[in-house]
Amino acid sequence: MRALFRILRLIMASRPGVMLRGALLGVVVLLAGVALLGLSGWFITAAAAAGLVGAGAVFDVFRPAAAVRMLALGRTAARYGERLLTHDATLRALTDLRALLLRHLSQAPHDRLVRLRGALALNRLMADVDALDAIPLRFALPILSALVAHLVSFAALVLLVDLRVAVWVVATYVIAAGAILVWAARTADKPSRRVERARQAFRARLIDLLRARDDLAVYGRLGDQREAVLDADRRRGAERARLDRTERFAGALLAMTGTLVVAGALLLGAWLVRAGVFQAPVAALGVFMALALAESIAPLRRTAAEMGRMSDAARRVEHSLVPDAGPAPGQGQTTPAAGAPAIELERVCFSRGAAGAPVLNGFSLCLMPGQTVALEGPSGRGKSTLLLILAGLLTPQGGTVRVLGHPVDAWSPKALRRHLALLPQRSALMSGSIREALSLACPDLPDSAAWEVLRAVCLEQTLRAKGGLDWRLGEAGAGLSGGEQRRLALARVLLRRPDVLLLDEPTEGLDAETAMRVLAGLRGYLPDAAILIASHNATERAWAGATICVG
Repeated sequence: MRALFRILRLIMASRPGVMLRGALLGVVVLLAGVALLGLSGWFITAAAAAGLVGAGAVFDVFRPAAAVRMLALGRTAARYGERLLTHDATLRALTDLRALLLRHLSQAPHDRLVRLRGALALNRLMADVDALDAIPLRFALPILSALVAHLVSFAALVLLVDLRVAVWVVATYVIAAGAILVWAARTADKPSRRVERARQAFRARLIDLLRARDDLAVYGRLGDQREAVLDADRRRGAERARLDRTERFAGALLAMTGTLVVAGALLLGAWLVRAGVFQAPVAALGVFMALALAESIAPLRRTAAEMGRMSDAARRVEHSLVPDAGPAPGQGQTTPAAGAPAIELERVCFSRGAAGAPVLNGFSLCLMPGQTVALEGPSGRGKSTLLLILAGLLTPQGGTVRVLGHPVDAWSPKALRRHLALLPQRSALMSGSIREALSLACPDLPDSAAWEVLRAVCLEQTLRAKGGLDWRLGEAGAGLSGGEQRRLALARVLLRRPDVLLLDEPTEGLDAETAMRVLAGLRGYLPDAAILIASHNATERAWAGATICVG
C-alpha cells in the first residue's frame, strides 16, 4: 500500500488543480443524486398527503418541480465535467510519469539497462504504467467522493430528518461498505495478480507469434506457437472468471447493504412518524436519501477487483523510480586535456557480482590520439567489459581509468558522449527512413554529409540502389542484411566524429575484402581519433597494427 500511495501522490501532484476540480465535481454528482432522489420522494409524498387532506389547491408544486429539473440537469453536467477532467488529468499525469520513469531508467547502471532491453521487461513496464490509471479513477477519487458525500448527507439528515436516521444510514453504509471493500480486496488480491500475469503471458506469446511467424513456419513450429497462445488465452479466461466471481459477490453484498439501509430507514422513519417526531414526507426524504447514497458505494466492487493489479504495478514502478547505485559521472570536465593520451588504464580490476575469478585483473593500456589497438582474447575474458568501463557504463573495483586526460567519472555525461562513442555488439535500428536513422546522431543532417559517411562504410551503392536516403527500414532494421545493419549503425556512430571510438566487433558478418574496405573508410573518416577494437576477427587485428591480449 505504501507504493500505491506514493504513486498516487505523484499522479495527483502532476495536475493538482484539475484533479481537485474533478474530485469536487464527483462530490457534486453524488450530492446532486442524493438531493434529487430525496427531494423527489418528499415532493411525491407531500403532494399525496396534501391531496388526501384537501389542501392540494394551495400546495406549491412549482418550486419543488423546478428544483428537481435543476438537480437532474446539474447532475448530468457535473458527471460529464467530472469524467472529462479526471480522465484527462490522469492520462496527462501518466504521460509525465512515463517521462519521469524514462529519466530514472536512463541513469540506471548498464547491467540493468541491458535487462530492460528484453521485450518481456519493456512490455511489463508499459503495462504497469497503464494499470496506474485505476489508482485515481477507481480507488482514490471514488472513495474520497463517497466519504465527503456521506459526511454532507449526515449533516443534511440531522438538520432535515432526525439524528437517529442519520446515524443509521451513514454509519451502516460506511461500516458495511468498508468491511466489504477490505474483504473483497483481500479475496481478489491473488486472482487479480494472476489475471495480470496471464494477460502479460498471452500478450508476449501473441507478439512472438506475429513477429516470428515466418521462421516458425519454416521450422514447422507455427502450430505449436499457436497452441501456446491459445493456452495462455484459456488461462487468462479462467483467472478472469475467478476474479469476476469475487467481483460479482462483492457487488451483491453492496446491493444487499443498500437494501438493508433503505429498509432500516423506512422502518425507523415509520416508527418516528407514529411517535409524532415528524410527518410522513420527512420520513420519505430520509428513505430516498438512503436509497440515493447506494450509488456512492457501487463502484467499490471494481475497486476491490483492481487492488491486486494496482498494488503490483505501483510497487514495480516505484522500484524503477528509485535510483540504483551505479557510476555517477561528474559535472566538471567538459574539454580534453591538451597533449594527454586518449585512453589511460592503470591496473584496472573488475568482477561481476560474487563471481570467483575477476574479469579484469590489473589491466593497463595507453592509447594516443590517431592510434588503433585491437583487443583479442577468448570470449568472456573482458574485452566488451573493458569498452563499457571506458564508456563510463561500468565502474571498476580497482585501478585508474582516464579518457582524454581526465578520470572517466569526472566528465559530465554530455561532454563524455560528445568526445567518446561506443558501438556495442548489439545496436538498435528502428523502423523509418535511412535519413531518420542517421539523424539520431546528427539532427539536420545534410544529404552530402549523409552520403559521405555511407561511402566510408561502403553502403553508398547499396542504399542508392534501394532508393536512397528516403528508403524506409522495417522493424529492427528489416530490409538490410545483418552486415548492412551493422555498417549503418557504424555510420551513425561516425557522424558524431568522436575523439575516442570504441568498437565491439564492427565488421562481424562481413567478408575479409569488404571488412578491410570498411575499416579503411573508417580511418579515413576519423584520421585523428583513437580507436580501440574488441575483436575476434583476424582482418580487424591485421588492420589495427597493434594487438593486446585481454585475459
